[in-house]
Amino acid sequence: MHFAITTSPTSSAVFIASRFSSSLLSKPSLTGASLPFRSISTLPAFRSASRWSHGVDWRSSRTLRAQIGTAAPVVQQFQRKIASMASENPFKGIFTTLPRPGGGEFGKFYSLPALNDPRIDKLPYSIRILLESAIRNCDNFQVTPNDVEKIIDWENTSPKQVEIPFKPARVLLQDFTGVPAVVDLACMRDAMNKLGGDSKKINPLVPVDLVIDHSVQVDVARSANAVQANMDLEFQRNNERFAFLKWGSHAFDNMLVVPPGSGIVHQVNLEYLGRVVFNTDGILYPDSVVGTDSHTTMIDGLGVAGWGVGGIEAEATMLGQPMSMVLPGVVGFKLSGKLQNGVTATDLVLTVTQMLRKHGVVGKFVEFFGEGMSELSLADRATIANMSPEYGATMGFFPVDHVTLQYLKLTGRSDDTVAMIEAYLRANKMFVDYTEPQQDKVYSSYLQLDLGDVEPCISGPKRPHDRVPIKDMKTDWHSCLDNKVGFKGFAVPKEAQEKVVSFPFQGQTAELKHGSVVIAAITSCTNTSNPSVMLGAGLVAKKACELGLEVKPWVKTSLAPGSGVVTKYLLQSGLQKYLDQQGFSIVGYGCTTCIGNSGDLDESVAAAISDNDIVAAAVLSGNRNFEGRVHPLTRANYLASPPLVVAYALAGTVDIDFDKEPIGTTKDGKSVYFKDVWPSNEEIAEVVQSSVLPDMFKSTYEAITQGNPMWNKLSVSSSSLYSWDPNSTYIHEPPYFKDMTMNPPGPHGVKDAYCLLNFGDSITTDHISPAGSIHKDSPAAKYLLDRGVDRKDFNSYGSRRGNDEIMARGTFANIRIVNKLLNGEVGPKTIHIPTGDKLSVFDVAMRYKEAGHETIVLAGAEYGSGSSRDWAAKGPMLQGVKAVIAKSFERIHRSNLVGMGIIPLCFKAGEDADTLGLTGHERYTIDLPAQVSDIKPGQDVNVTTDNGKSFTCTIRFDTQVELTYFDHGGILPYVIRNLIKK
Repeated sequence: MHFAITTSPTSSAVFIASRFSSSLLSKPSLTGASLPFRSISTLPAFRSASRWSHGVDWRSSRTLRAQIGTAAPVVQQFQRKIASMASENPFKGIFTTLPRPGGGEFGKFYSLPALNDPRIDKLPYSIRILLESAIRNCDNFQVTPNDVEKIIDWENTSPKQVEIPFKPARVLLQDFTGVPAVVDLACMRDAMNKLGGDSKKINPLVPVDLVIDHSVQVDVARSANAVQANMDLEFQRNNERFAFLKWGSHAFDNMLVVPPGSGIVHQVNLEYLGRVVFNTDGILYPDSVVGTDSHTTMIDGLGVAGWGVGGIEAEATMLGQPMSMVLPGVVGFKLSGKLQNGVTATDLVLTVTQMLRKHGVVGKFVEFFGEGMSELSLADRATIANMSPEYGATMGFFPVDHVTLQYLKLTGRSDDTVAMIEAYLRANKMFVDYTEPQQDKVYSSYLQLDLGDVEPCISGPKRPHDRVPIKDMKTDWHSCLDNKVGFKGFAVPKEAQEKVVSFPFQGQTAELKHGSVVIAAITSCTNTSNPSVMLGAGLVAKKACELGLEVKPWVKTSLAPGSGVVTKYLLQSGLQKYLDQQGFSIVGYGCTTCIGNSGDLDESVAAAISDNDIVAAAVLSGNRNFEGRVHPLTRANYLASPPLVVAYALAGTVDIDFDKEPIGTTKDGKSVYFKDVWPSNEEIAEVVQSSVLPDMFKSTYEAITQGNPMWNKLSVSSSSLYSWDPNSTYIHEPPYFKDMTMNPPGPHGVKDAYCLLNFGDSITTDHISPAGSIHKDSPAAKYLLDRGVDRKDFNSYGSRRGNDEIMARGTFANIRIVNKLLNGEVGPKTIHIPTGDKLSVFDVAMRYKEAGHETIVLAGAEYGSGSSRDWAAKGPMLQGVKAVIAKSFERIHRSNLVGMGIIPLCFKAGEDADTLGLTGHERYTIDLPAQVSDIKPGQDVNVTTDNGKSFTCTIRFDTQVELTYFDHGGILPYVIRNLIKK
């Protein structure tokens, strides 16, 4: 019977490997037998039962062992191995039992207190999670006792930027980033099959959840039928992608696909998928997660360590590989006091974001503590954690306390599960009990905020951390009109600032001016996961209706909840009907406006804006408002709480002083002010208490397993191998394993390579990797046109990430990229050195490949900074790039290059291409030993050019594991060969 190897509760549960010829996955894990990776809509056994994300009811009091023991005989093998596996771990002496009150045991765990090391008591809670993972996974290869010591000695080692391995417990995907991951798995199966191996061995080795939430757009709004109408269009546009994911849901083990229309990935993670503590075949350990979306950090509010990564890191984690990460500094953020009346969690997170951006927390954890924690609901904490990317931190972490346990019970986790979570975390000193004296923790730096100092605010018009107090909004808006074009400026001439444009709209006269609100969206997991602000929005709508106010019909209003629970409590409270009356009808369950899926504006509104150069505004309850992101025609975009979204929609403009100017008038002509529609904290608390009920969460997530009719009707092959369609422009078989053999290719140097691109400092993954729309004159556009795809159907690079042909053509295609070979010209072109021809980067790269020439890239400092994107490494590899020589690399991007078999090299301190007199017109040779055993991490390497120059670089393979990947030509070939050998 086939089984997949899943999360490693003990050191050798994933594999024990020799230094250069490891036997990957040589031992089964203790996470239990795999359950088929099937669409949840096709699992009839789960339709009537509460269940966790991989077919097991983790909310019930039954253990995982009891539930799957009869279903999978191999579990008995797992159980027999528990003791022997524990004995193989260097820390077997602290592997102990957690007793259950009243008799029996919850399971076994690696006890941090049993180390008897006083340094642990001072560690931040977030670092303790890294420590426990290192101890549990210690195998003397991927994770060593030295790594454990680095973490224990965090106070001294973290300032030194030391690297450690980390093995998260699970992986979270959304559909834009999840499709290429499943493509890679499907392609690996083909490679296994061609090499004579068992293709079914290719399965995720840790639990993986993929939520389809990035595809729905607000095409239809202000309609009772909007949800169905938008879903119809969503399926029309994405039928091929969805069918591919549904095929994967039958073909793979240990992965769950949540169908479209179910909710936003991070809210579903918070309310349903998050475990807090795993109990895997009797082994207890903290939940931790990496996700292919930057706002994975929302789960930090639940006390689960989680953050966003690129696709390659996620795939590596799926396949049992450790992540290499710098041991982070931790900023201690002390909260005191309580929020004033009328202040929301959104106001708080925008304040925190501004403070942390100013403090500087990039690459660090932020850990919240203090007596003010008791004043924050779990949903408030999740709101703050969600915006970690906006304030720059890797995590915004809230350790588990009594508030966390209450939320777990509210959302349907069983009493026995919650008891197990509390018992484990207390026993392992990972639980905060504010009723007891608190021992001081050591932090890298400190911040403090009195919650009573937070005031109502919004952020914008172009960045999340540009906070504006509501009382200052009118003044700030006029400053933005005056200021030169920039983050806080539009440079509108004084004489044009009061311009009013009238135009016909559905039989009536409409008016727009600078600052007019044309999009008002209650959207995003940041806020729709928080009942207090959602019900607060409903109360604002109710008060406005009762006073006779109405949002102008030319304002595109929408409500996109992050889960069906929101709909249930809005209906229970009786407030949804008032939101409907104000135009905030539900349009779908997905990210929508927050990621730019705001749909078209009415043609008359769009024409009025474009023809008259109006600086129109969008107000949304999202987490990002960069110019051009929300909608091409809204140059001013403000982040606000859901109740403020309703208030600004009623006012129709951001050019207003809520304290002094009315937001509207009653039918008898009386002025209505902001204070007349704004609910008190007591009003909100009362409706939350009466309307948000545990059964809502239980019924919603039981129903989620039924999928929806459109998803259920998708017809897909039952084959475990994917039938690639050569004519598809969405899903294409990548060539990663085309000529792969069972023998590793060994290390490769570089011989007489041409320089494809010569960059300066701060080339980001946005420069390297395709993002956004496909330019009409790009190689990707030509590819699509040649295959009969109309320009209107190009869609985005994001939607086509499953097609390597398009993504390779889009690599280095950013229109703002600066390549020194072009002598000052900006754009996605380069010089073909042999002929001097100036062509697109892709076309030049293909010329070199066809002629059998290798290429390298020269770069300055911070190469690959910005969002982690797998295609920033996959694309260059497909273009034929063999090495990148830079002053420095962004950490994750360097790791991604290694994962794709590209050599990362660093110039010596004080040197770069300019100081060495390199123009990029030379040919480069990089000498490496023929045997990987002769290469050492971080050793010096000699680089020579055809014009006689020679210089020394540091090779940035930082660990023996990375050298092993390089020996195999990348991480994915490494995994395939070892699975075949197994």
